[in-house]
Amino acid sequence: MPRAMGPPAFDDTFLQDLDALFAWRRDVRRFRPDPVDADQLDACLATAHRAPSVGNSRPWRFVRVSDPARRAAIVASFGRCNAAAAESYDADRAERYRTLKLAGLREAPVHLAVFCDTATETGLGLGRASMPETLAYSVVGAVQCFWLAARARGLGVGWVSILEPEAVTAILAVPETWRLVAYLCVGHPVEEHLDPELERHGWQDEDVRGRRLIER
Repeated sequence: MPRAMGPPAFDDTFLQDLDALFAWRRDVRRFRPDPVDADQLDACLATAHRAPSVGNSRPWRFVRVSDPARRAAIVASFGRCNAAAAESYDADRAERYRTLKLAGLREAPVHLAVFCDTATETGLGLGRASMPETLAYSVVGAVQCFWLAARARGLGVGWVSILEPEAVTAILAVPETWRLVAYLCVGHPVEEHLDPELERHGWQDEDVRGRRLIER
């Protein structure tokens, strides 16, 4: 058996830096075309694989989308969904919606589709019999770990959710049991902002941060 080790000691400087990392995480939509260093990307993925998962199932599946035809098909899916979303608002809100930058699909040098392998046998189903959705939640945890690791290295990440999951699954020719959880654009940000873009551009006028803790 490996020897037990004591926890590391994190000083105040580290805790302040960690808090700054969370504050600067931000969803990025505007990317420079500069390529992402392969070693940096691998390091971010290694961090993602350290995420907790229900029953230690590790159900996340990261797919790098590099083929131009497949990327173009993803962009087309976004275009269809984006147009439909605009139509769901009244005229004034729809006009404002169309001014928002909601994806960096064309500019981002790296596209990552992140799936949940719903048929994984790893973990033997432990912990998810009564809450099977925890399998997908585990993938979200991996996405967050990847995101923070990327931000710590000066990379930006944008989570594009205005897509057709079934179409993306077909475009990328992955198993039907893989459920799309996230589509990520990764690259070097054009600009840095501490505040959320939707607040900065007036889409959200109210404080949407919510309460930190609810007592019962």
